[in-house]
Amino acid sequence: MSDVIDLTAAERRMSGAVESVKSNFATIRTGRANPSLLDRIEVEVYGSRMPLRSVANIGAPEARLLTVTPFDPNSLKDVERAIRDADIGLNPQNDGKILRLPIPELTEERRRDLVRMARSMAEEGRVSVRNVRRDEMKDLHELRKEGEISQDDERRAEDELQKLTDGYVKRVEAALADKEAELSEV
Repeated sequence: MSDVIDLTAAERRMSGAVESVKSNFATIRTGRANPSLLDRIEVEVYGSRMPLRSVANIGAPEARLLTVTPFDPNSLKDVERAIRDADIGLNPQNDGKILRLPIPELTEERRRDLVRMARSMAEEGRVSVRNVRRDEMKDLHELRKEGEISQDDERRAEDELQKLTDGYVKRVEAALADKEAELSEV
C-alpha cells in the first residue's frame, strides 16, 4: 500500500529534523571544551570563505581548552580574527603556531540565556516534525480523494503518523533535557 512508503519518507524527514536539532545543540557553548563549538565559524582565506574545519585542525586536549592548528601557518591571523569575530565568548591566545582557546566558566545569567536558546532550537525542531506530519496528512487526504486508499486506510495511516510524530517530538524533548542538564552543570 502506498501510505507505508509515505510513512517511511515521513519517518526519514522527522529523523532529519531531530538530528538537525541535536547538531544545533552541539554549537551551544557549555563549560566544557567541545570542538563542535567552532562548527559555524568561517574563515576568510585564499580569497574565499571556508569552514574553520577546512583550514585548521581542532582539538580538545583538556576539559576546558580547545586548540586550533591551521594547516597553513600563514593563515593563523585569519583564523584568530574569525574566532574573535564569531562572538562565541572565546578569546584566542596566539603563540605563533597554534591558537589556544580557554573555555571560561559560564555565569548564571549566561546559562539562562543558553537554556533559552536551546529551548528555542527545540521548538523549531518540534515545529519541523509537525510540519512533516501536516504534509503527510495532506498527502493521505489527497490519496483518499483520488480513490487510491479507503477511508479506513487513511484513518489507520493518520493514527500511525500521529504515533510517529509523538515519538519524534519526545526525542526532541529528550535532547533538550540532556542539553539543559549539561548547561546547568557547574
